[in-house]
Amino acid sequence: MELTETLRISEALGRAVVGARPLAGGFSHETALLELAGGGRVVARLGGAAPAVEAAVMAAGRARVPVPEVLHVLPAVVEPEEARAAMVLEYVPGTPLSHVLGGGGVDRDSLAALGTEVGRVVARVGTVTFDRPGFFTDDRLTVGRDEQPWSRQLPEVAEACVAAVPGDRLDAATRRAWVKLCEAHAPALERVDHEACLVHADINPKNILVSRTGPGWRVDAVLDWEFAYSGCPYGDAANMLRFGDAYPDGFLDGFRAGFRTGEHARPLDADWEYLGRVLDLFALSDLVTRPQGHEVADAAAEVVRRWVVRPFT
Repeated sequence: MELTETLRISEALGRAVVGARPLAGGFSHETALLELAGGGRVVARLGGAAPAVEAAVMAAGRARVPVPEVLHVLPAVVEPEEARAAMVLEYVPGTPLSHVLGGGGVDRDSLAALGTEVGRVVARVGTVTFDRPGFFTDDRLTVGRDEQPWSRQLPEVAEACVAAVPGDRLDAATRRAWVKLCEAHAPALERVDHEACLVHADINPKNILVSRTGPGWRVDAVLDWEFAYSGCPYGDAANMLRFGDAYPDGFLDGFRAGFRTGEHARPLDADWEYLGRVLDLFALSDLVTRPQGHEVADAAAEVVRRWVVRPFT
């Protein structure tokens, strides 16, 4: 954080920032934990194209799931001194789900219970609804009207993305096969093209904070809403399942059960997991365009190579 940015946040809070340390953040953000004079902490997210829209999304999601309260949204400024846009959030204690899943020492039954609770929370995200599907255009969460249905967008998006894949991350044959895979399964999305529910669009273990509650688990916060849109919530479930091979035994079974039996805006489609995987083709297509050395993009490329041989395994 720059000194100018720290001073702006101090002024907005009416309390001096006396310490800061970086936290893992979103793709387009720097995130920091700030210590305040007199005690207390807040989180600052700096950068991003539309913090006011993200703040509005978080307020909508907060009605249904645990989401940090947005304390201030500060627009970017150029003069008299340059400062990035900033969103100041309440600090929520908790352990990243990624640490629990990667840390060992949790038995299978407990992991299943954890997965069930996470699945229920992810399902509830989609109980926030809008008048039509698409992307949010302002902080009133107006949904744009010019979007084509997802079933028609997918082949075009896949083709554009594979053309932008850097270096040798995917060979030419795999790129062609990926576009064909997307073309083959895109018509299935006609069944969910009309869905207009809140989709987080980056649900993964790094963006969920959890804690123990006696013998069980609680989700303390769902973080990083910068990619949220109005659409079909099955994509969020697929996002969590995407790299499921790396999770310890028990968690995914619990997650599926929690999502399946959780609260939804409408009855769950019998093919929700398959439809979610098809929706995830958008995200995977985009992920592999990230620069060389991007860890998540390389993992996504592995999924792409596997799916062109055995789809959705």
